[in-house]
Amino acid sequence: MQQIELNNKWTMVVDIDKCTGCGACMVSCQAENNIAPMEEGSNKLKTLTWLLVYELNNGQDFPNREVAYLPRPCMQCGHPACVPVCPVVATTKDEDGGIVSQIYPRCIGCRYCMAACPYHARYFGWFDPVWPGGMDKALSPSTSTRPRGVVEKCNFCHSRLLNARQRARNEGMDPGKLPDGWYQPACLEGCPTGAISFGDALNPEHKVHELIKDPNAFRILESIGMEPQVYYISRRDWVRKQSDNHVAEDKH
Repeated sequence: MQQIELNNKWTMVVDIDKCTGCGACMVSCQAENNIAPMEEGSNKLKTLTWLLVYELNNGQDFPNREVAYLPRPCMQCGHPACVPVCPVVATTKDEDGGIVSQIYPRCIGCRYCMAACPYHARYFGWFDPVWPGGMDKALSPSTSTRPRGVVEKCNFCHSRLLNARQRARNEGMDPGKLPDGWYQPACLEGCPTGAISFGDALNPEHKVHELIKDPNAFRILESIGMEPQVYYISRRDWVRKQSDNHVAEDKH
């Protein structure tokens, strides 16, 4: 796949040690992106969420047991496995900033991208979305709703990037060099502990430019070469160890 030259690299950094697993980021994501409420969360056939919080533990018993929470949006991979397998170019890596797009009118629902994604970050809509009790009147006008039969995923709240660029143009600024904080996904705004940071990793004036250099920063499954644009920080060794596939050493 051809390497895209990026002028911006929109990057998310999640401090796992600050995350309480409250799920506010999931709710914010659903409200911002017009994701219909789940009828029954335990029914995996009807579960659709662009951001999922996983629970991790150190594998020990009380009183030594520790728990951590890991929010997982789309990783916006630098070398996305989903893009080359799509037969109709419904997903691409050509947006300036490195966001992996999902073009719903092109999607034929073959789900090859879902099979290719190592992060399970894509979801298929088996049913038409239903908003009970008049909730459809409160949908965001910035995000289109999706019918059944297409694949959905996180896009870093792309409509907010477009709004931030337009604001920069209105103020006579370069839309390609947004100030830190002008473009924020909904999950960041909804996080009550400040665990999520977001910005342009190529811009030295953005906070994430330094955060990704933290000695405790890591990326999930980094060894497989996807080059995700989502980083995590944890000061706990057992959390960082679970970020990749580790084969137990044979001591015999």
